[in-house]
Amino acid sequence: MQDLKITLIQSDLHWENSGANLAMFEEKIWKIKGKTDIIVLPEMFTTGFTMNAVGLAEPMNYTTFKWMKQQASQTGAVVTGSIIIKEGKNYFNRLIWMQPDGNYFSYDKRHLFRMAEEHLIFSQGSEKLLVEWKGWKIRPLICYDLRFPVWSRNVKNEYDLLIYVANWPEARSLPWKALLQARAIENLSYVVGVNRIGSDGKGIAYCGNSSIISPKGEILWQKESTEEIETVVLGKAELDSFRKKFPADLDSDDFKIEL
Repeated sequence: MQDLKITLIQSDLHWENSGANLAMFEEKIWKIKGKTDIIVLPEMFTTGFTMNAVGLAEPMNYTTFKWMKQQASQTGAVVTGSIIIKEGKNYFNRLIWMQPDGNYFSYDKRHLFRMAEEHLIFSQGSEKLLVEWKGWKIRPLICYDLRFPVWSRNVKNEYDLLIYVANWPEARSLPWKALLQARAIENLSYVVGVNRIGSDGKGIAYCGNSSIISPKGEILWQKESTEEIETVVLGKAELDSFRKKFPADLDSDDFKIEL
């Protein structure tokens, strides 16, 4: 299997301004040097982490969805990040996994951040997402999901890469960094976390610390508080070799999540 090129875009966001954010990210995407396989944007990348779902939600196959489809087609890369989606009377913090051929998958955030009353506004997801891309098996999750290791459990090495898109505040940057490393170590997997920077419309500060972590827990790349467009190559041979030498997955506990 081939190595995987993944591009992280760490950016400030325009508060509750979808048009401005789409224009900004389009410009950043076109600054990516060379070819890449996956482009990762933050959580709620069109609005910031807002509870104003009624005023800002989009239906599927609307403006942002079509924008992601266009960006994926033009770059030849998967484009992924989460946005606010309305279906019927329900609102979802939904990650879209958009492929260059127009096929897509989605994941609705499972763990809703009650400290911001997200659980009162948004509907909870109940299904995990596992996608295959360029020979890699990938599990994308959203922000607060990071705190719940059972949900990200890598049963029998079913995935090679775990991705978190986030709006994770600066005040809790230590848990963000520590938990990303923990998820990589316990799951024998690469872990990528993409977070925003700047301050949102509620005055909450974010310091980025977007990261790429090896299956051994090593920090391959991490940046704090600056605008960044970074492409890193993840080695499949290194992953397979480590799993062969250290098959901790064979001693994992067998259990099933009751939803």
